[in-house]
Amino acid sequence: MSEQNVHVCFLSQDLGFAPPLGRALGNEFTTQARSQTEPGALVDLREWCDVILLDVRAAGTHGNYEAALQVVDEIRKLASPPPIVALCDEGNRQVLLAAIERGVYDTITNPPNMLELRLVLRRAYRSHAAEIELEQLKASTRASGRLHELIGTSSVMHELFGLAQKIAPCDVNVLITGETGTGKELLARAIHQMSSRAARQLVAFSCANLPETLVEDELFGHEKGAFTGALTMRRGRIEAADQSTLFLDEIGDLALGLQPKLLRVLQERTFERLGSNSTVTVNIRVICATNRNLDELVQQGKFREDLYYRLNVVQMHLPPLRDRRDDIPLLAQHFLDDASEQFRKKAKRFSQPALHALEEYAWPGNVRELSNAVQRAVVLSDGPTVEIWQLPIAVRNGCEAPQFARSYEEEVREFKRRLVLRTLRECGWRKAESARTLGVARGYLHRLINQLGIQQQDEETVEVPVSVPSSTRIM
Repeated sequence: MSEQNVHVCFLSQDLGFAPPLGRALGNEFTTQARSQTEPGALVDLREWCDVILLDVRAAGTHGNYEAALQVVDEIRKLASPPPIVALCDEGNRQVLLAAIERGVYDTITNPPNMLELRLVLRRAYRSHAAEIELEQLKASTRASGRLHELIGTSSVMHELFGLAQKIAPCDVNVLITGETGTGKELLARAIHQMSSRAARQLVAFSCANLPETLVEDELFGHEKGAFTGALTMRRGRIEAADQSTLFLDEIGDLALGLQPKLLRVLQERTFERLGSNSTVTVNIRVICATNRNLDELVQQGKFREDLYYRLNVVQMHLPPLRDRRDDIPLLAQHFLDDASEQFRKKAKRFSQPALHALEEYAWPGNVRELSNAVQRAVVLSDGPTVEIWQLPIAVRNGCEAPQFARSYEEEVREFKRRLVLRTLRECGWRKAESARTLGVARGYLHRLINQLGIQQQDEETVEVPVSVPSSTRIM
């Protein structure tokens, strides 16, 4: 598809309207008209056609609008269908709403305003082109920007992926550092999946905010009768990870009394269950993660130095999301696709203000917070686009509204309003004279005044006065 030339397929039973339509659209559009609206006749247009302009007006000459609307359903069943702009009769709100409900990109009333039609067709083309580009980006990301469940195309993530691929086949202990929510467990699972231990399931345990006795029982297990309530023998996480990988999250919270026992496991690969004198031998690989500074904990005497060196054979740091903002659109789209499928929603994309807000927010909760925010937005969405108001208030407040640029259509509408209002004032609100000054028909000027909501008592100030030459035309 070319940005300079948009290929428009005009589907209508009234092909006599096609030649003047093509001439009115201008050189930036190539129009091909067809009266056949069966799905089979449209398959060959998918590679050529950028936008379909469907003449619902002509199809409903005898009140049979449903036939044209069924064409919308059939087109949307095609693989990667081009966007549809529907040409409807002015004032027929029922047909207009039915067309929107069927999934057309936009509607234009008859007779069409050619400036508006060109803008809508161009906007539909750009939207479709962006969706195709996104699909291509997602396909390439699967190959080059993803490490199992970790996603990222930033340079820091590429370096991290490369390091993970190098150390995965080697049975060395790994210490993963990073803030809460950055995906440390996902990185540990990726390393495990690329190792020779991938055939067995990774065993994970978090040491955070648990009593020392409970952590000891969870890690080492116990024999029957070891303490009150120990009715049967229980294997701990270390024993369950034999021939596999043990992932210990928040290792910085491990109690000092348990650190020598874990050090022995790392050095000798042996331990005893609670209440037992028998030694259990295991063959495990240990990957630990923490959001705390273990160097400082060692200096404060809260973490054993020898254990730290045992764990820190290879250290990997997962950066916070605010330090890899280039990955936010990709991650957000991934979470949106997953949430849409999970909740059976139609959301496919973010609006520009919503995406801008996601990129500007600091994300103190990192990737986990982003995932939750996108899930919330998808649940609240009703259509294919996630809007900014559907994001959490903290995300919206992180991006001031004045930072958002107005859309192209809004800018055009504002320019037309200022131009017409200024001309009316200069001509003393004499509409015939204003129409001649603008170079438009008087009837069109009346419609323009109504569309733009201009009233004679409107006292809007114009910051920069601009004289309107007699050759100025609004089309």
